[in-house]
Amino acid sequence: MKYSKPISSPTCFGERISTELEFVRKICRAEGETEADDDKLVDEFRRLAEHPDGSDLIYYPRDDREDSPEGIVKEVKEWRAKNGKPGFKQG
Repeated sequence: MKYSKPISSPTCFGERISTELEFVRKICRAEGETEADDDKLVDEFRRLAEHPDGSDLIYYPRDDREDSPEGIVKEVKEWRAKNGKPGFKQG
């Protein structure tokens, strides 16, 4: 499964957070029909987020971060903004 819009799109890890949040929730709930489907979702998350911790954000969260889909999305958004990545509404 590939999401057609690039990360800089307003619908990816940015202005419309519900889209990304639902995507991460789907991963956390392992909602794929097969394990292979779940693996594809995780791969797509890594591709879209571009975060150096990759899937560890999902499976091995830092102790100082909320262990939830909301915490995952927040960490990705903060990292992308800090590193000058597109797709964020400032403020």
